Amino acid sequence: MMSWKSELKRRITGRAELEKIVNLTPEEAAWFEKAQGFRKGGGQDELLFPLCVPRGFLLLAGPGADDPIRRQCIPRAEEFRLSPGELHDPLGDKAHSPLSRLVHRYADRALVLVTGECALSCRYCFRRYYSGGGKGSISEPETGAIAEYLKSRPAIREVILSGGDPLTVDDQRLFSLIDTLRAARPGLILRLSSRMPSALPSRITPSLCRGLARRQPLWGVVHINHPKEFSPACSGALRRLVSSGVPLLGQTVLLAGVNDDAAVLEELFRGLAARGVKPYYLFQGDMAPGTAHFRVPLPRGWEIMRALRKRLSALALPEYAVDLPGGGGKVPLATEYLKGEDEDFWIFENIEGKEFRYPREKT
Repeated sequence: MMSWKSELKRRITGRAELEKIVNLTPEEAAWFEKAQGFRKGGGQDELLFPLCVPRGFLLLAGPGADDPIRRQCIPRAEEFRLSPGELHDPLGDKAHSPLSRLVHRYADRALVLVTGECALSCRYCFRRYYSGGGKGSISEPETGAIAEYLKSRPAIREVILSGGDPLTVDDQRLFSLIDTLRAARPGLILRLSSRMPSALPSRITPSLCRGLARRQPLWGVVHINHPKEFSPACSGALRRLVSSGVPLLGQTVLLAGVNDDAAVLEELFRGLAARGVKPYYLFQGDMAPGTAHFRVPLPRGWEIMRALRKRLSALALPEYAVDLPGGGGKVPLATEYLKGEDEDFWIFENIEGKEFRYPREKT
């Protein structure tokens, strides 16, 4: 059986490798043609987001251009269209980064960018400026500086380990990072966000599960967008984490042509709950460059949520939320946060009472 590290190295990153497994559609082939002539350094580098997909994940895809797995992992020419309101750094990470690799937007929690590497380059990625830029893993000096920052700020109670995908880092380096943060702040609650249970389930090894279970309080946050991702290997990976005692939350991005359907999301959220994962967030698409074709108009999102509330208990129903463009932070997409609208924007108020605008998708 191939190790997860070997599978990670064998990811598909080029057209020739891809075409050994799938027949490209005209829209997919057009991306590669445009990418070949695209010049880096032109001020829109994030539009050239590299192809990277594990072979096992790609094999879950069907032959049609609108297959939900295929749309998530194979680039299309639509990605080269920059739409109004799209931002290089849609969540405003850089404005809230007091240290390299650290984002501190909320008083009680902070986010550590463990690595810039992912097993799978999700085509809708909101942090493509970082995960598509070839950034490696966090260094010891960076880790030490973050530990000192946390030590001097007791108001921070939670730290999210993200990136990139922190589980592309091997066990020893990951556990060393966690232990360093914990030594600085005993009792710190950690969240480990990862796509690995579905993208590269072999990464969820017994030794990883045992190490995470020994480092409580720690929550796993798994990113799964469609029921087709529940391969036997994925289900086994989730079962190993749950059986080891690691509590799991699920986050999903609402994606046009992938899961913008109440029946599909009902199956997904029931499937997560049945596998021991509490559906946590359903995210509205962020204003990342070249991702307009994935964003679902807000009225459609609200319609889907109304249908889901009739079908699902609170156990299986996530919070529908958006990260407000330009660093406004995360807010639930509930009426009390919506303050108005005009022809081009929805106007939201964040938790600090500041107004932020989210572009209306033209239908």
